[in-house]
Amino acid sequence: MPQVVRSRIRALHGPPPVTPLPQHRARSLAGREAVAVLHRAARVLLEALPELTDRLVEALREQEPAYRAAMEAEPTEIWQEVHHSLRHNVASLIQPREFREAAHRTSRWIGENRAEQGVPLDAVMHAFRMGGAMVWQDLVDDTARRHPEDTRLLVHVAADVWNFVDEHCAVVAEAYRQAERRVSWRRENQQRLMTAALLDGTARIADLPDAAAMLGLPVQGRYAVLAAAGARRAPHGTGRPPLGLPEGTTVLWYPAGDVDLAILPLGAAPAAADAEPPRDADTENTPGPAGDSDGELAALAAGLTVPPGTRVGVSSVVDGLASVGDARRLAETALRACPASGGTVLLDEHLPAALVVSSPGLGTALAARVLGPLDRLDPADRDVLIETLTAWLDSDGSAQRAGAKLYCHRNTVLNRMRRFEQLTGRCLTRPSDAVEVSLALAARRLLAD
Repeated sequence: MPQVVRSRIRALHGPPPVTPLPQHRARSLAGREAVAVLHRAARVLLEALPELTDRLVEALREQEPAYRAAMEAEPTEIWQEVHHSLRHNVASLIQPREFREAAHRTSRWIGENRAEQGVPLDAVMHAFRMGGAMVWQDLVDDTARRHPEDTRLLVHVAADVWNFVDEHCAVVAEAYRQAERRVSWRRENQQRLMTAALLDGTARIADLPDAAAMLGLPVQGRYAVLAAAGARRAPHGTGRPPLGLPEGTTVLWYPAGDVDLAILPLGAAPAAADAEPPRDADTENTPGPAGDSDGELAALAAGLTVPPGTRVGVSSVVDGLASVGDARRLAETALRACPASGGTVLLDEHLPAALVVSSPGLGTALAARVLGPLDRLDPADRDVLIETLTAWLDSDGSAQRAGAKLYCHRNTVLNRMRRFEQLTGRCLTRPSDAVEVSLALAARRLLAD
């Protein structure tokens, strides 16, 4: 048999890729006689198209694992697709003007369909080259069997046949990439919409399993939400605020106008700790626990790297994906309790301030009622009293520690506290008055215009 006949094993993989031809291709060197031989063999191929389809489908099953799963799921559809593609492509070899556009449409459809199914592009390209190699081998075999003297003429059309295969590979690849971009956009858009629904608290209970699968989150889990404001996003970055999260933190960001929200999946609930023994009532100025916040959440908040001027609020822990909307509202409350200068507020550790910002009207009224008498003082005098009062409360009522913070004697602190009591009519040793004063100070600090 002449040298033009290739081994079947090598033909299945095809020759090396050929650079696609420019839009205006040069005229083929094949003469009329060679083209006639190609057309004659192609007509025979069309008559035996079902058998050729069977062989190509079987070759794909054996050599391309990515197609194997699709064939098991929908064998009839895959066979019809291969048959349709072979019919248009072989017919294009005979009547290119009549069948070229139909063949391109088929190739584009295959590229789009495979992208939708998630079949890798390399596998799709390999399948097309396998088909081209099988068609070429059958053209050669039929000519060698029926008209061996004409086999040599096929050399003149070999380049045209493989350029045709490359042309369709390019069509498939472009259609695949366009569909892949559409699929990616739809997936990202669905993820954004689902994330927004969770944060808004509008996600339906029936949709939670799908949302969990789409976002990679457990339905039954512990969650918190982080809200950040004032952080400038990088113009060409990911669009996320430049917060430094502890290594290994899983986070799902969502931009909500001027505030960036993040869903934080947490680990399993900590084991119940032994009850804390009651403290001695006579023990004076003994600091209490750091707070009731979840240990993992407190560690995460402590490990945040917050740029200057950025405000961050972290919600309490909630149970279940359905409660993420509640966590979002708690995070925004914590954000409002954050100082204008920036910093991080963990809601569980700033509940009094959260109460104030949750009802700004009442908070403003309380501040005016409790601290209003101080406004009749000289501003500098008033600010000294408020600074001393704040330091005294932050020191758990210890004049010694407050004086150390203010660089003054403890007696100075006590004198200022007595003056405050005289001006406002409040007694700082009375628990109810101390609570009012503490809330009024928080309101004055957080709700000031």
